[in-house]
Order: sequence, then C-alpha cells, then structure tokens
Amino acid sequence: MKLYNTLTRRVEPFKPQSQGRTTVYTCGPTVYDYPHIGNWFTYIREDILIRALLLDGQKPDWVMNITDVGHLVSDADEGEDKLEKGARREGKTAWQVAEFYTDYFLRSMAKLNILTPDHLTKATDHIQEQISLIKQLEEKGYTYIISDGVYYDTSKFPRYADFAQLDLDEQQAGARVEINPEKRNQTDFALWKFSPKDHRRDMEWDSPWSPPGTPDGVSTKGFPGWHIECSAMAMKYLGDTLDIHAGGIDHVPVHHTNEIAQSEAVTGKPFARFWFHSNHIMIEGDKISKSLGNSITLEDIEQAGFSLDAFRLLVLESHYRTQSHFSWETLDAALNRLKNWYAVAALKWQAIDADLGDTESDYAADEDIMPLFDDLGTPQVLANINQRFAAISERLASRAQHDNLVGYLETVDRALGTVLSRQPDITAEQKQTIRGREAARQAKDWEAADKLRNSLATQGIGVRDTPHGPIWYPL
Repeated sequence: MKLYNTLTRRVEPFKPQSQGRTTVYTCGPTVYDYPHIGNWFTYIREDILIRALLLDGQKPDWVMNITDVGHLVSDADEGEDKLEKGARREGKTAWQVAEFYTDYFLRSMAKLNILTPDHLTKATDHIQEQISLIKQLEEKGYTYIISDGVYYDTSKFPRYADFAQLDLDEQQAGARVEINPEKRNQTDFALWKFSPKDHRRDMEWDSPWSPPGTPDGVSTKGFPGWHIECSAMAMKYLGDTLDIHAGGIDHVPVHHTNEIAQSEAVTGKPFARFWFHSNHIMIEGDKISKSLGNSITLEDIEQAGFSLDAFRLLVLESHYRTQSHFSWETLDAALNRLKNWYAVAALKWQAIDADLGDTESDYAADEDIMPLFDDLGTPQVLANINQRFAAISERLASRAQHDNLVGYLETVDRALGTVLSRQPDITAEQKQTIRGREAARQAKDWEAADKLRNSLATQGIGVRDTPHGPIWYPL
C-alpha cells in the first residue's frame, strides 16, 4: 500500500510500526454547530483510508477526537471559544451545545455509513492528561506565562517551520498588528487559557497556573488550548509515535504544526510517521466557509431531493489530494451513477437460468479496487466499477455466477462504504405485477401493459425488456 506523506511531500510505501496494529489519529469535529459538506468530505475520505487499511489486511486502531472545549474562533488564540459562542447563539450552556452537536455528528456518521472509530475521545474527558502534558513542556523549558494564559515558545523548537514549510521571518515582518503584544513570537500558541475575570465560563477547571501578579491563595480557573488536546489524547491511546495522523489540509500550517512541536518537544520522537490531508472543497470558486455564507449541510442535500449515498459517491469521484468542486449538477450526476449501480445490484435477485458466457473473472472485484492501494485512487476505482457494471448490465448475470456477483457487490461495499449488497428484493405482489405486464405484452395489450408499468413506476420500480424476459430496477 502506498500513501502520500505530507511530511516528505511524496508518495511512499506504507507499513505500520507493528504488524498487528496500525495506529491512526484523525481530527474530529468541533461540536458547536452543524458541520458543512467540506467537513464531511474530509471525514468520508478518512473513512476510505480506514477501509483501505482493513482491505490491505491491517488492523487499524483508530482514534477520533471530539473538540468540545478550547477551540477559539481565531487560530491566533484570540476571540471567543467556539462552544461558548454556540451557547450564546442558542441560549444553552456550552455543555448542552456540545452534547447536541456530538449526538448529531454521530447520527450523521451512521447515515453516511462512516465506520465507527475504536476510540471517540472528548477533550473535556481528558483535562488531566492535557494538564500533565503542559507540565512536562514546562519542566523542559518550552513554556511561559502571560496575562491570558500559558504559551508554547516556538523559538525553543528549531524545527517548528519545517512541516508546513513556513517562512517565519516573512510572517513576522508581515504581521500588520500584533494582536497579543505579550507573546514572544507571532507563532507562539496557547497551551492553557485563563478564564476571564469579568464572567464565569460554562467550561473551566482549577488551573495549576495563574496570571502574573496573582496574590497567593487566590484560586484561578482556566481551560486548555485547542492544539494540546490532540497530542494528549493521541499519545494516551496510541503511543508516542503514530503510524498515521489525518485531517484537513487547512490544519497543516497551524494546528498540526503545533501538535508536532508540543509532542516532539516532550518525547523527542517523531509524532507521526505519515500525515494524511484532505484538500479543500470549492463552491463557485470559493472555499466552503461559514463566514462566506456558502456552507451547505447534509440537511440541505436531503431537502434538495438527493440521497446521502449519492453525496458519498460524489466525494469519491475526486482524489482526496485534489481541490474538489461541489455543484448541484455534479451531485445529480453522482445520483445517476448510483442509480445505475443499484440497477446492477438488483440483478442478484434476478439471476438468469441460462448460459450467458459469464465467468468468475467477470466479477474480479479485487482487480477493480486495486487503485485504492495506490494513494487511495478512488476516481479510478469508480471508473473500473462503471466499466464492469456496464458489461454486467448488458449481459445480465447467470445463476451459475450469482455468488460471484454478490461477492463483487460486498467487496465494493467494504471498499467504498456503499450499500449495494443491501439493496432489497421487491415484493411478491410487485413481481406478480411484472408477470401481468409481460402477459399483456405477449397478448399485445399495450394499454394494459403501460398501465401496469406506470403502476410499478409509482412504487419506485422500473422495468426493462431483455431477450431473457423483463428485468426490474429501482428508480
């Protein structure tokens, strides 16, 4: 299996550190609002990564985090915590907001047929682990305290700019306004933030640190920064060095760069051997963003009359490293492709008692999904399946090869997260209607045949006539 590694900027053969365990950490949602489809592109692509590892015979140990505290609206560690912002917007507590959108996220994962992580870890359940990691950084001399929190001194980590290939001098010179003049370096980031003095936060904990000048005996509250949670939870469940760390490409210059700095400063070891990043999704030339007002949700897709299965297929039509483009026209094309696939899947209920000339090699699923192991080449996998299904649709499937057809559908489902093998049979009454229509056609009673055909169409069933008799398919 080969994967593109952001760390080295090239496609490399991938093997886990341990033959019996492949450690994978994926950045999960910040549960303050409904995710947009750009977020779901990333989660579906990470799902395909896990499926490819499983098909390769590996045993992924997969951690996904739930960010339910500490993610500020600015990567510069300024502004309001997104959970607090969501609470104010909805008239709830931050805890209630986190619970609601976590539940929504999990339900949506199931609807999209995304596999369930082995560990779904919440930042608020791992406060002590984050405090412990910050204390280790403090002991090693990587931190300093200013009025609003504990910060990581990026100048103490010489490799800080390497991962994202940052030009730190240019960044420093290009800073128009120093948002926080107390920071030693523009790239320094918060490990722990002190709670505001003028109001109480919903989510805050006793702080081992206090702002400079705090009188002895005065209790201080605070909360962790966004970046520290991923390092703390990843290392707790997966060890010092991960096999794969995944996320959106927008995480490269800040979030993942900061994870590397804080993790490797403590352990002295590489934080991850492979970094997997999903590229941006564009709508009408712009990146999807709530701030631009162009974010589309899963509910928007369903309300427009599209299935989420079609949306999943749309995601797979582009390579995860390309800058993909979403439009309702491309989603409609994906839906048409999916309908064609369902029509072939329906043939498992309609195997032909005749020698059609099909053989086991006509259902070579392993051959068709092989591009998956070459840096998750999903567009080529889809092209292979299209070609295979076109041949099956024209020829139909013989009873002798029925099990091979079912096996093909099941393999595609395991690889792509589709549900072809789960497509149901039609009812006995509907089959009787098809036989009645065929009898009407034989009697050249075209009016009766058309009436029965229309009756089936209202039930979501289409019929096509072949030399081997009528074949039904879902509309």
